[in-house]
Amino acid sequence: MDYRQRNTMTQRYGHFQRYWQAFLLAMLVVTMPFDVLAAELPPAVAVALKEAGIPLRSVAVVVHSVDTEQALIRHNAQQPMNPASAMKLLTTYAALELLGPAYTWKTEALVDPPLADGQRGGNLYLRGSGDPRLALEQFWLLLRQLRTRGLTDIGGDLVLDRSAFSLPAHDSAEFDNEPLRPYNAGPDALLINLNSLRLTLKPDPIQKTVSVIPETPSEDLRIDNRLALTQDACGDWRERIRIKVDGNSIELAGHFAASCSDKALHLSPWSANMQVEQLFRALWRELGGSLRGKVREGTTPTTARPLAVHESPTLGEVVREINKFSNNVMARQVFLSLAAERPATPEAARQHIRTWLADKGMKLPGLVLDNGSGLSRSERISADGLNQLLLAAWKSPVMPELMASLPVAGIDGTLRKRLGNSAAAGRAHLKTGYLDGVRAIAGYVLDSNDKRWVVVCMINDPKSRLGKPAMDALLRWVAEH
Repeated sequence: MDYRQRNTMTQRYGHFQRYWQAFLLAMLVVTMPFDVLAAELPPAVAVALKEAGIPLRSVAVVVHSVDTEQALIRHNAQQPMNPASAMKLLTTYAALELLGPAYTWKTEALVDPPLADGQRGGNLYLRGSGDPRLALEQFWLLLRQLRTRGLTDIGGDLVLDRSAFSLPAHDSAEFDNEPLRPYNAGPDALLINLNSLRLTLKPDPIQKTVSVIPETPSEDLRIDNRLALTQDACGDWRERIRIKVDGNSIELAGHFAASCSDKALHLSPWSANMQVEQLFRALWRELGGSLRGKVREGTTPTTARPLAVHESPTLGEVVREINKFSNNVMARQVFLSLAAERPATPEAARQHIRTWLADKGMKLPGLVLDNGSGLSRSERISADGLNQLLLAAWKSPVMPELMASLPVAGIDGTLRKRLGNSAAAGRAHLKTGYLDGVRAIAGYVLDSNDKRWVVVCMINDPKSRLGKPAMDALLRWVAEH
């Protein structure tokens, strides 16, 4: 065999070896579990996690096109994790499908004896159905209806009917020992103004004082203002204020920086009954009415007749406020409204959601539902579970309502100041979640080729607060894909 023949044979053998290796690699890829193939995170994400000191085992990620069968990235996808407020995606999506976007709640004012010259010898009953959005303005309108219908003097009691919900006693300090924070207020069939009070803190650099302005009407409210004005940076101004509540008196002490400008201080200082009484008496007196009796809890007798009714905004509008601003109390109201029976209980709401998931063919192993808001240490869902929900929602008739309810990166809600100078700005609709030890983000991202992706990322780790750069890197990577 001459030199040219040997060279030709060598070349053919080399080609054969390369083809054979390529064939073996292809077979390996075909037979390899998809979780392994799609587990690799984008380099920028991996680097950010490493710099934050967050181990990969503490992170779950899914990136999945809305129109393909397989995910692009699946990392720890089936590991149940605490989603924080990303759990609101499950609650609001279930509510939109089970109740419908046009669903509303009604709050009724009922009376016993017939009206006689505006005088009322009996009781006035306020019967709630779980309205998440009965704010100060709406409550004032309900009371104004009573006045325009001739009611002036209530000779009996104001009876608060919360029988639409059956709930265990609520401890507002249980979650994080912050009982005055409005997000810790409990659900209530007769929730009025989110059981909260708004005070405005107004610095006066010339007088070197801080004024406290009560914005929410409240009967006999006394403010003991001991705030001192400082020239410090504003920073986390609320942490420098000490608050003490004693009956109708609220004491504010500590420091407030002149650089803060006006700030709204929202508090939940009283029990639900006291909150309603303080607000009702103040508004009713402003409207020219009087209440001779006391304010108490009870049920409405069958002989009572409606005098005025307030209908809430639609569920579609309520869901938007819940998701855009991550309102925990409103989410818990909607969650309880999902119960298939009345009075509604948390367990009945959980069961209805489980049945709905099963009917839709969604299997979410490891799912743990508590109150549906994500303000819980026990709630769990996997990244794959959130991915399933978002893919199903994309094909649902209620998709436009759910999509419109999510914060838009760099535009509004909890994402207003995030990703504003990135490719994701205005193109990512995402629900955020944050608790001590938990960071989460989940929703939809439209990439530079106008392809829509479901993106889920959860971090459960003591250093999760440092995980924001990694999440943002993932979102930018998808948006630039």
